[in-house]
Amino acid sequence: MSALLPGATIGIFGGGQLGRMMAMAARGMGYRILVLDPDPGCPARFIVDGCIEAGWDDSRGAAMLARGCDVVTLEIEQIGEHSMASAATFCPVRPGGALLAVVQDRIEQKNWLRKHGFPVGDYRAVRSLDELRAAIFELGGKCFCKSATGGYDGRGQGKVGFGAPVDEPAVRAAWEALGEGPGVVEEAIELEREISVMVARSPSGEVKVYPAAWNHHENQILDWSVIPASIPSALEATARQIAAEIADTFQLEGLLAVEMFVTNGGELLINELAPRPHNSYHESERACVTSQFEQAIRAVCDLPLGDVDVVQPAAIANLLGDLWLNPDGSPRIPAFDKALAVPGLRLHLYEKLKPRKGRKMGHLSAAGATAAQAVERVLKAKNAL
Repeated sequence: MSALLPGATIGIFGGGQLGRMMAMAARGMGYRILVLDPDPGCPARFIVDGCIEAGWDDSRGAAMLARGCDVVTLEIEQIGEHSMASAATFCPVRPGGALLAVVQDRIEQKNWLRKHGFPVGDYRAVRSLDELRAAIFELGGKCFCKSATGGYDGRGQGKVGFGAPVDEPAVRAAWEALGEGPGVVEEAIELEREISVMVARSPSGEVKVYPAAWNHHENQILDWSVIPASIPSALEATARQIAAEIADTFQLEGLLAVEMFVTNGGELLINELAPRPHNSYHESERACVTSQFEQAIRAVCDLPLGDVDVVQPAAIANLLGDLWLNPDGSPRIPAFDKALAVPGLRLHLYEKLKPRKGRKMGHLSAAGATAAQAVERVLKAKNAL
């Protein structure tokens, strides 16, 4: 395989904040960028060479994107099978459709991980209310219920057995949270913390695995994340090995984020996979020699992968649309001047035009002498807003 050198054109399925930040890295390296997104005002539109307004299942739009590109990648998992195939007739699509088909469906994803011997918690696939009810009983009554397709940042998810009786109304509420369709029921696990590991693999087979990130969620949305994760070195090595083995088993071309649980007993269990840049690695831009966004471009262009060593601890905190809204729903401007007064602090906004509660509008990043100091700084800045 030959590398795609600067001057080539990269297509991205998706023009959200991840596509935007990939495009910024690619432009800095001398590439041209085209994106496909259903939103004509998507965040990437303001910095790319062209934007095709089309849905994720629009095969003609996908073909139009790929015709003008030397390679196509993605920043979102919801791309339709036929769109992936249509694009692949004109240029390489990395990661490919076979990997995406597994990741798009939580049932397929869990089954694939278990089939290949990767550690996952106990779960049941459900496709009806009766199967959901039985699964909750079999798994001890305290469970998370997640829709098979779609859903992120807490959407398409429900839980039962957390301080309330597991009665019929609770079961039906969980079924409604799934969209009354297929999903997985996962046994609730006592966790020490949640981590993620980003792995990059090029078409030539080179693999680089980032240090683990420690992630903290509020209301099932990532609140803050920090690199390094400050976990025991043996556990870190195991987590990175698991990520590398998954990438090789998939024959990954691009990036793959592996979300993991660390149980109170020190066991690692895989939560979910994401074949794209990941929110928990935004701080790689400051913590690591090579950011996840530059690494994504290197990987899909089959360039030598960048060094992933930590140069300084760094943390991020997400900024949700709530910060732009007063309690009565009227608009406000967050106190960014106060946040930027915190040492080591940087502000990253995505140019999303309409703030909504729960919508990711940007993030803060902070460097520190230690991971704890980086988290302390970024949370102090967020609280100042």
